[in-house]
Amino acid sequence: MPGLLRGMARTAVVAGTATAVSNRVSRRQAGRWAAQEAQYAEPPAPPPASYAAPAAAAAPPAAPDMTDKIEQLKQLGDLKAQGVLSEAEFEEQKRRVLEA
Repeated sequence: MPGLLRGMARTAVVAGTATAVSNRVSRRQAGRWAAQEAQYAEPPAPPPASYAAPAAAAAPPAAPDMTDKIEQLKQLGDLKAQGVLSEAEFEEQKRRVLEA
């Protein structure tokens, strides 16, 4: 009887080890496949225009006339003073107005 129990225990250990190794190999292979799929997947679509930051809509396109630029800069200053625009957003919009 001890030989039978020893044989059963050895079989259980071998089967358990084989199952653990098999599961690890399967998980590793699945991870490799996922990485390959992610590498070849299409990039996500940009969010719709309705999700655009309000700062982008705050400054209309700059006009070539200097008085229009001054008006736009005043509007940007007002928006910044109201807290609608952060300092970085204000500087970016100001740069766009002055470059146009």
